[in-house]
Amino acid sequence: MRAAANNVKKISLELGGKSPNIIFGDANLQGAVIGSLFGIYLNAGQVCQAGSRVLVQQEVHDQFLNMFLNFSGGLKVGDPLDPQTRMGPVVSEQQLRTVTEYVETGKGEAKLVKGGGRLSGGEFDKGYFFEPTVFDEVNNAAKIAQEEIFGPVLTVIPFKDADEALRMANDSMYGLAAAVWTADINKAFKFAKGIKAGTVWVNCYHTAGIPHMPFGGYKQSGIGRELGQEGMEMFMETKSIAIKLS
Repeated sequence: MRAAANNVKKISLELGGKSPNIIFGDANLQGAVIGSLFGIYLNAGQVCQAGSRVLVQQEVHDQFLNMFLNFSGGLKVGDPLDPQTRMGPVVSEQQLRTVTEYVETGKGEAKLVKGGGRLSGGEFDKGYFFEPTVFDEVNNAAKIAQEEIFGPVLTVIPFKDADEALRMANDSMYGLAAAVWTADINKAFKFAKGIKAGTVWVNCYHTAGIPHMPFGGYKQSGIGRELGQEGMEMFMETKSIAIKLS
């Protein structure tokens, strides 16, 4: 049992993601902003495929960031059972400490442009609520860009061209998911093919649960696939027969 527990622990350490959400200069920015909000703040960022790394082309960086900050300013944080709530708390006091520690580290690595602390007072005292947080001017090698925070913390990383974006997107030990935002479908397909991730969304984010579409990751983002034909194979009983003919 001890060996089995150790194996489960080892596998669980591999599950996760630091998904790149890549926004090109020709993208529909409003759609990209809304998708990026959903990508990082769904379940307060406590999603293994959360789009926690936004890679945005330099020519639209300022416009995207301003729009994102404006839209996120109207994000209602509160009781997750309230239909008007758009972001609830993190799961525990320990996770709140973890998120806080990463944000404190991030303050020395990048530019904090939104949030960065625990919410308190009123209904916020009933749970572990953390502000929707955004870091700008992030280096892809920074700790907050490389390690999974599992909280409502977005890192915005500028890039010059597609080659640099692809290099940074793949510069991670994780490979669960990614997204590409562009008006050029040929560019989208080419880029999606080059990203080392199990799921790549084009001009959308968190589109999941399609039964025939397998789900799983590359690298340290787990082993095997759920859903689709690939997901069925793990339930099949395969019989091997070896015959010596002489």
